[in-house]
Amino acid sequence: MTLGERNRVVTDDPNRLVANLETNIGRVVLGKPEIVRLVVVAFLAGEHVLLEDVPGVGKTLIGKALARSVSSVFSRIQFTPDLLPSDILGTTVYNASNSEFSYTEGPIFANIVLADEINRTPPRTQSALLEAMSDHQVSVDHQTHPLPRPFMVIATQNPYEFEGTYPLPESQLDRFLLRVSIGYPDRADELQVLTNHRLGEPVDTLEPVLNIDEVVRLQQAVREVTVDESIYEYVLDVVEATRNHPQLHVGASTRGALCLARASQALAFVEGRNYVIPDDVKRLTAPVLAHRVIAKGFALGDQRAAIEAFILQLVDEVTVPN
Repeated sequence: MTLGERNRVVTDDPNRLVANLETNIGRVVLGKPEIVRLVVVAFLAGEHVLLEDVPGVGKTLIGKALARSVSSVFSRIQFTPDLLPSDILGTTVYNASNSEFSYTEGPIFANIVLADEINRTPPRTQSALLEAMSDHQVSVDHQTHPLPRPFMVIATQNPYEFEGTYPLPESQLDRFLLRVSIGYPDRADELQVLTNHRLGEPVDTLEPVLNIDEVVRLQQAVREVTVDESIYEYVLDVVEATRNHPQLHVGASTRGALCLARASQALAFVEGRNYVIPDDVKRLTAPVLAHRVIAKGFALGDQRAAIEAFILQLVDEVTVPN
């Protein structure tokens, strides 16, 4: 019996399934349990995640580790300046044998899509993902094609100040539930990385610990996590604080409030609770809202750290419900 099969013996315990998933990813993503947890939160919430940091800190590795941990269809799209929307969505091709046009699906038709270096491609191609991420469908030549369920985009991007990058438009950023910065590992974990990679890529040895049916059940269970009305009021108080902050030009939208509530449900579920507490909201405020607001007086590449600092400051000033 393989490790993946042993981990899947118990399929009725959602806590065990989530723990197996996090443990499996953590076998190759060393020293980043909080990052792994946030990616799992986005996955179980049925939403998308944007991993932003300098090259070489493991952004792509996290996406590959999640994909290999789930028995599903995985697709990796390397975004480049010459990538076209049809290279992502697919295209209609004329078939000479029957004199008809037929649609050929693009790599977007997968359960988990790794959009690698998404800001290396121009906005025209970036926008090809908008409908897919919002409505789980694509429209080509006036025909609508549903995407498989579950569906998740894990996008990676380098900081804007790096050469050859295009800033993601606000409408594109708003489709991501979370924006997460990886950061450098500490010395002990980095030494372990060097040791583990001596004989090859550890991620290639990962086995699935979840199947599609289990993922669907877990995502449905997340939607059933209880959210008290006082928690909803707290979420709205936090969102309203971003709209009134003197250093923020644009505050969080209604979609931002909905995403904060939904992410809090997923975090509570991952933490083993069937109800949301205020700490769930506070913990997720920065990764959920920081990319949905615009600060005053900062260059585009400097906004992330400044906005996260503003949001952490304002959430401490919002009254926490009892």
